[in-house]
Parts: sequence; structure tokens; C-alpha cells
Amino acid sequence: MEWQERIKEKKGKEKIVMLTCYDFQMAKLLDEVGIDLILVGDSLGMVFQGLPDTKSVKMRDMIYHTKAVVRGAKNTPVIGDMPINSYTTPEIALKNAKKFQKAGAKGVKIEGNHPQVIKTLIKNKIPVMGHLGLLPQTAKKYKVRGKEKKEAEKILKDAKELEKLGVFSVVLECVPEALAKKITESINIPTIGIGAGRYCDGQVLVINDLLGMDEKFKPKFVKKYLNLAKSIKRAVKKFKKEVKTGIFPSPEHTFH
Repeated sequence: MEWQERIKEKKGKEKIVMLTCYDFQMAKLLDEVGIDLILVGDSLGMVFQGLPDTKSVKMRDMIYHTKAVVRGAKNTPVIGDMPINSYTTPEIALKNAKKFQKAGAKGVKIEGNHPQVIKTLIKNKIPVMGHLGLLPQTAKKYKVRGKEKKEAEKILKDAKELEKLGVFSVVLECVPEALAKKITESINIPTIGIGAGRYCDGQVLVINDLLGMDEKFKPKFVKKYLNLAKSIKRAVKKFKKEVKTGIFPSPEHTFH
């Protein structure tokens, strides 16, 4: 059974766990724990590059990080996030999706409903993950989507269309829980939520957010399982003190 079919089989039976990461060491740890999917997200623009949003992320950035993640993820399917302007036409999308495949990604994720692009990729045996709700690449403001009836109806309609086009799953970002529940119950492919409530078939977070790497970043949908920022600063302060006072390196950390 193909990996994407195994993901689809989990719908209604077992929750799907996906995490976003950008480097070899983190991917290796996630792979050792055993999660269902790893996403190399264009959120690396903010998390890794310190940019205000994802709108400046280039294909070269995504391919560089995808290669690193794939080296660490020996058993976990890696999904590459198609960055802004990388799928403006079916031809451009296919060219760039093939670059992700060459880098080792098992599939790609695309924001929004782009029928001809998705058809072309799937026809060329490139698995596609959809993404609806808040679409960071084109959003002018980061806010919950689908609160108003008209917008909610469009998101639901798009989800049904994406299923018909053949995507293997759909990320629902920042939509009301009731809408996410309705979508999840209306389609036969898994929904993976981020800020979309309990009723999705799976959940995704950025690993850096889960670990509490940024003490100032506190969106409602993120649960911090650690405060790693505090631990890192504590360790670095200790190292600094030991270097300044001559405690480090000690004889046990010195070649003789």
C-alpha cells in the first residue's frame, strides 16, 4: 500500500500526527518518535529566516531545507510546501514539484483551490495535500476564516472539490471548530487541523512552537509542551560563566 493510501485509511480510525520542521537533527528526532508525516513548511520564512511572513520564501529555500529534512527522516514521509509563485501555472507547478521529488519529498502541499495545477501534478504521480482556511501566502491579515456564512460555504465547497481532484488530505488552518467538523464529516479524505479544533482527522504544529522556542509567539492554537527557549538560555549562560571563570574546558574535556 502506498504511503498516501495509508494516511487516507486512518480517517475515522486513528488520528494523524504531522509536524513541521526544517532541519536534519529535528527530522531525525521526529522520525525516531514515529509520527505520520513531516511537513517542510514555507513558515521557515518566519521561523528560520526571521521574516515577517511566508511571502518572500523561494523555491531554493524550500529545496535546501527539504533535502536536510529528508536526510533525517528515514521512515517518515516528507511533504514539501510549494512556496508562493511556484505554482502559478500547471507547467511551472510541475517543474517545481519535480524539484521537491528530486530532493526526496514524497508529496507537495498547495494553498487554495487550483484545479488545473492539482490535476497536472496528480496525473504525473505527484501526491498533493490541500490547504484551506487561512492561506498565509495570500492573506493580508492573519485571522480566523469561515466565520461568515458565505466564506464558510466556499471553504466547504473547495474541500469537496479538492477531494474530487484527488488530493490525499487537506490542511484546515484557523477555521471555526464547527466548520472543521462539518468539512471532516463531508469528505472521505483526512483533514489535518491547525487552529481548527478537535474534530479534524489529525493535527499539525510547527515543532519550534510546540517546544516553546519563541517566548513571545503565543497564538491561541499553539500548545507549548516545553519552554525550550528558557532552557537554552540557561545552558548558554552557564557555558558563558564557565568560560569566563576558566571552569571550561576541564581536564576531562581536553586532549592529553
